[in-house]
Amino acid sequence: MRILTAFLLAAAAHAAVVAIRPDGVFTFDGKPAFPIGLTTAPAPGTRTPAGGDAYTELATNGVVFNRCGLGGKWTAEAEATLDRLMDGAAKAGMRCAIYIPELAVIEPGDRKKEDELRRVVQKYKSHPATAFWKGADEPEWGKIPPAKLRRFYEIVHELDPDHPVWITQAPRGTAETLKPYNAFYDVGAIDIYPVSYPPGVHTNLANKNLSMTGDFAKLIGDVTAADHKPFWMVLQICFSGVTKPGNTLRFPTFFEQRYMSYESIIAGARGLLYFGGNVPQCQTGQDKALGWNWSYYGKVLKSVLDEFNPGGPLFPALIAPDSALPVKVEGAPDIEFRVREAAGAVFVLAAKREGSTVKATFHGLPNDVSTGELLYEAPRTVTAKDGSFTDWFGPNEVHAYRFARSGSSGVTGSKKAQQRMPQQ
Repeated sequence: MRILTAFLLAAAAHAAVVAIRPDGVFTFDGKPAFPIGLTTAPAPGTRTPAGGDAYTELATNGVVFNRCGLGGKWTAEAEATLDRLMDGAAKAGMRCAIYIPELAVIEPGDRKKEDELRRVVQKYKSHPATAFWKGADEPEWGKIPPAKLRRFYEIVHELDPDHPVWITQAPRGTAETLKPYNAFYDVGAIDIYPVSYPPGVHTNLANKNLSMTGDFAKLIGDVTAADHKPFWMVLQICFSGVTKPGNTLRFPTFFEQRYMSYESIIAGARGLLYFGGNVPQCQTGQDKALGWNWSYYGKVLKSVLDEFNPGGPLFPALIAPDSALPVKVEGAPDIEFRVREAAGAVFVLAAKREGSTVKATFHGLPNDVSTGELLYEAPRTVTAKDGSFTDWFGPNEVHAYRFARSGSSGVTGSKKAQQRMPQQ
């Protein structure tokens, strides 16, 4: 079912009220959502390789928003381009995170910039594509002091309390250097792009493996938790570390992209973004003609996004609060997991870091669960007895288990099941 597309198209007549529940889950007009974004999406009105509308294809497969804006000077021409982006997004059922770098950093007392930001917020706050406002990009690494982000945050919230402010940090800094920025955003994020030759050129830490994604997710999670704010992860399609002269072009495989996405969710991310589909050096000739990396989307990203689609069996877990069940794992200290309860089922999302293949046992599930489906690995199942089950994990392997509670079918992918989910 194309639930997300129908929801977005129906909502496109007005700007959705985007809120954040106390448990970190996002809501669009009161409906729970797991935001998925692109930095950046194709231009509105462009086509897929099959000839379909680009935005319609992306919205159908779980993409909620695009970072809409330009990186250069804020001019009349730039504003006209933003108008076209916003109007095209609204027409196709996409949302936008509005990004105007020149207005995101305001020196104390700069009334000219403040007045222009007020005009811009007033103009776009009711636009049907508006979902988020993006603040300064990677400010800690860019040595932009938190005080210079204050006026952007204050003015946006004064004039538009219905759309959160999002800021992404670079994979640098420490919890102590990043926490001062918490006061000036509603959604934190960090970007990390692990797949390169040699591995790990995007990080200055010792871990050069895929699991560095989890390291940085835990870092931004610790930072945002200090002020009870949610976070997203910005993951790799392609980036400058694989396109610079002398470097070797490399993309995450499906196995790698799936692991990075799930490891981010297991670490607590309440949304995901994918970076680099617009980078020309990463595109085939056909991609360049169409203006976006449809080759990577078709081979890898679409299959990953299918697992997070609102019509799919995993989605109730993506919009549920964390479970209080006392689940523990033994047999592998490098297995990370998260437990959620939703739609009459217990979900255990688990992923193993690098190393050897192991057999691990999970304890602490309710005694009324028995058969656990492995989502997206059908027909494989596991059996729980007395609240425990055992399974194999290879390096960087992900398993998403769904255990129906006694008296429940555990079927969560239907419209009926979606309607039964609590609106917390």
